[in-house]
Amino acid sequence: MAEQVLSEVGAVVAPDREAELVALYRELVSGPLPEGLLRTELLRGPSGHWRIQSHWRDLAALEAVRNAAERPAAPQLFRRVGTEPELVVFTVVADQEASVSLP
Repeated sequence: MAEQVLSEVGAVVAPDREAELVALYRELVSGPLPEGLLRTELLRGPSGHWRIQSHWRDLAALEAVRNAAERPAAPQLFRRVGTEPELVVFTVVADQEASVSLP
């Protein structure tokens, strides 16, 4: 079985553009998602740092999106709010999901 990967696209976003980034992300994920995308989330950190983390079935699924004629969506969102993002790709070597007990 191929190893899953996590892509992280991030940048510092100006405070007056943060609401626009959130709106663009919500619009993006309301439509069809790429084949092989298992999970994606928009994260806000301190001092204007933002990240879009996307968990992919395997590297081939991520590469298919990165090599498509249409530019990858996550970097484009950051560019639309006036910042140049950085991309890092991680291989998932171990994971664990918590089990949730409902009362």
